[in-house]
Amino acid sequence: MASVAAANATSTNWVKPRLNRRSKKQPNISCSLQTPSILHRPKQSPSYPPSTITTTTVAPIIKCPKKDTAPAQEWNLLQRIAALALDSMESALFTYESKRPLPKTADPIVQLEGNFAPVPEQPVQRRLPVTGKIPECIQGVYVRNGANPLHEPVAGHHLFDGDGMVHAVQFDNGSASYACRLTQTNRLVQERALGRPVFPKSIGELHGHSGIARLLLFQTRGVCGLVDPSQGSGVANAGVVYFNGRLLAMSEDDLPYQVSITPSGDLETVGRYDFDGQLNYSMIAHPKVDPVSGEFFSLSYDVIRKPYLKYFRVSHDGKKSPDVEIELDQPTMMHDFAITENFVVIPDQQVVFKLEEMLRGGSPVVYDENKMARYGVLNKNATDASGIQWIDVPDCFCFHLWNAWEEPETDEVVVIGCCMTPADSIFNECQEGLKSVLSEIRLNLQTGKSTRRPIIAESEQVNLEAGMVNRNLLGRKTRYAYLALVEPWPRVSGFVKVDLTTGEVRKYIYGEQRYGGEPLFFPNPNSDKEDDGYILAFVHDEKTWKSELQIINTTTVKLEATVKLPSRVPYGFHGTFITSKDLQKQV
Repeated sequence: MASVAAANATSTNWVKPRLNRRSKKQPNISCSLQTPSILHRPKQSPSYPPSTITTTTVAPIIKCPKKDTAPAQEWNLLQRIAALALDSMESALFTYESKRPLPKTADPIVQLEGNFAPVPEQPVQRRLPVTGKIPECIQGVYVRNGANPLHEPVAGHHLFDGDGMVHAVQFDNGSASYACRLTQTNRLVQERALGRPVFPKSIGELHGHSGIARLLLFQTRGVCGLVDPSQGSGVANAGVVYFNGRLLAMSEDDLPYQVSITPSGDLETVGRYDFDGQLNYSMIAHPKVDPVSGEFFSLSYDVIRKPYLKYFRVSHDGKKSPDVEIELDQPTMMHDFAITENFVVIPDQQVVFKLEEMLRGGSPVVYDENKMARYGVLNKNATDASGIQWIDVPDCFCFHLWNAWEEPETDEVVVIGCCMTPADSIFNECQEGLKSVLSEIRLNLQTGKSTRRPIIAESEQVNLEAGMVNRNLLGRKTRYAYLALVEPWPRVSGFVKVDLTTGEVRKYIYGEQRYGGEPLFFPNPNSDKEDDGYILAFVHDEKTWKSELQIINTTTVKLEATVKLPSRVPYGFHGTFITSKDLQKQV
C-alpha cells in the first residue's frame, strides 16, 4: 500500500482557476445539480495547482486520456501490446462521446464547480486561530468524509464519483489542529501509478452504450493484468463510523477502509477492512452503532445477482453474525436504513437498478413508477428473513433516515426521514425542482398500514438533507433533529434545529455567501438534556475563498467559536466525532 507521504507528493493538482470577468474579488460560482450545463465538450488545456487559488472559481478542465505509461516497465511484451490496443479503443470512445453534450448530472464543470472542486492533501497544521472559546467538553477529533477526485475526469463525472478524502480537526484543551488526507483505496493507488483514471465511474460514466463499452474495456484490462480490481474498486468517500477501535471510511461499492488517526493528529490509511476475514462483500455507507449495546448493524445490496439484499450485525467485540438474505424482486438502491431498540427498518423504495437501460442508451439508476415503495421491519437478532413484515408507504423516497423508534402503546414503529421528489433527480437530469420534506412515517405492525405527515408546517417548509439526532439516543424516541438547510439547492446555507413533536424550527444561517454541509451534533457529556450540545460544521466563504469550522451552541443556537482553517475544505458528505477517551482505544 502506498504511504501517506507518497500520496502527499502526488496530491491533486489538475484544477484550473478561472477568473470571474464581472469581478476580480468574487468567484463566479455555479455548482447546482439543477443548473444548465456549460460543458458541451472537453477541450485540452493546461492545468494549474490549487495552491494558486485565491478568489477564483475552480473548475476542472477535461483532457483526453493518456497512455498507460507509468508501469510499462513492469509489463511484458503482450501486455504492452494490449495496453496500446486498449488505449486506441478508449481514444475512439472518447472521440465518439465528444460529439454529444453531457447531462448536468454527469457534467464535471457542473458537478465540480466552485467549492465542490478538489483540494490537495494537507499535513497537520497546529494551533489554528480561534475566535471565541472552544467549549472545554469538546475533546477529541471531528472527522468528515467527502469526494475529492485525484485526477481530472476523462469523461462524465458525478459528485459521488470522487476519491474519498477525510478531513480531521483535533481538539485539545481549547486548541485545534487540522489535516486532510486521501484514503488510499485500491482504486486510488492503482490510478496514481498509472497517472490517470481507469476505473469506471459508477454514476458519471456508466450510461448507455458508451458505459457498456467502458465496462468491457476495464474488464479486458483486468484480464490482461493491466489493472487489478480483485481488491476492490470503491472510493470510500461517503460515510465514516468509529467502531470497535477503528475509524472506517465507506462507500457502498466496496468494503470499508480503516483510517488511523496518528498521535500528531494526522491520518493514515491502514487498509481495506473485512472485519478480520468475516466480510467478503461490499456494505452500505450508513451502518448503525447501537449506543446501548455497542452492536454494529449494516446492509449490503447487489445490483447484478441474487440475493439482492443482505443484512448482518457485528457484536461490540467484532464477531459478525451469519448473513440474513432478504428476497427482493429487483436490485434496489438502499443508501440508508434505521434501527430501533428491537428492529431494523429497511426501505425498499422506487429508485432501482435496471442494467438493461444501458442497452437503450440510458442510466441504470432509474425511478420505477410501477413499484410500490415499502418498509420492512425485521428483528435485529433475526437469523433469517422469514419474520420480516413489509408495509407499503406509497410514493415515498427517503435518501436518508434520521432516526426510528418503537411506540408499544400503538404497536407502531416511527421513522423520521426526508422524503425527496423527484426521487432520482440526484442521479438523472430533470426539469422539476427538487423538494426534500422532513416527514414522520408511522408503520403499524398490527394493521400492516402506514401513515405519513410533514413535520414542519407548510408555511415554513424548506429543503432539509444531511444531519442527525443525538447519537446517544439513536433507535430511541428523540425530540430534536439537526438538519442541513439546503437552500439554494444543493448548497447548504445553514442548519435547522427541529422539534419533531411540535414542528418548531430554529434556524442558524452561516452568513452571507457562506455555505457548509452536514451539521454534526456533539452532545454535551456533562448533561442529560437531549438538546444540550454543539453543532460542528465546516463553512466556506465564497467571497474570500476561505474555510472555517464553526461551533454553535444548540441550546441558544448561537455561535460559540470559530476555528480558522489553513486551506479550503470542499463541500462534502458525512462525519463523526471520536472522543479523546474513545481515541485511546484505537486499534
